[in-house]
Amino acid sequence: MKSFIFLFITCSVHSAIMAQVSPPSVVVDSTLTDDPIISETDSEVNVEEIETYADKFVPRKASLYAAILPGLGQIYNKKYWKLPIVYGGLIALGATAAFYARELDFIREELFSLLQDDTFVPPSGANEEQLRSRVDDARRERDFYLIMTGVFYLLQILDAHIDAHLKEFDLNPELKVSVDPLLEPNRFARKTINTGLTFKLTF
Repeated sequence: MKSFIFLFITCSVHSAIMAQVSPPSVVVDSTLTDDPIISETDSEVNVEEIETYADKFVPRKASLYAAILPGLGQIYNKKYWKLPIVYGGLIALGATAAFYARELDFIREELFSLLQDDTFVPPSGANEEQLRSRVDDARRERDFYLIMTGVFYLLQILDAHIDAHLKEFDLNPELKVSVDPLLEPNRFARKTINTGLTFKLTF
């Protein structure tokens, strides 16, 4: 279960990064100078100053909104598709932590009843040593998922902050990172080919 949680968080971060380096849907012709941004669509052409465009997405505001209410920073950045990931992760982790908290309370009641009355038979049929072990296990699981819930909450704040920063890359639709296979002849050995991967930054 813990490995699934780590995999879920890794996939979420990977999806956010891949979405942030993807080019926007509109054709934008601009440079990193003070020239205006020209956004062309099928129906109209909009001209906007770069400073005006950048002011729309302030990283501090995105972080503050995400801290006040999870997902609000993603709404501020207009990344609505991330809301199911944010709320799904928080609800799943919070529900799991609540489950182990209830189990911990139930096992504690059995243990206290057994310590107060030697004739008490726990519904689970466990003895005192087994109940103590189950209490420790339930407490450990509860604490783990509480920590993971806090980590996920911080990650969604970090995602909103970074996403607002990366909005400036939307000014150039050609800016992207790609991974391509590499095939080239070996200069030191004849009839052999070197293989690998290349990272390309296009702008």
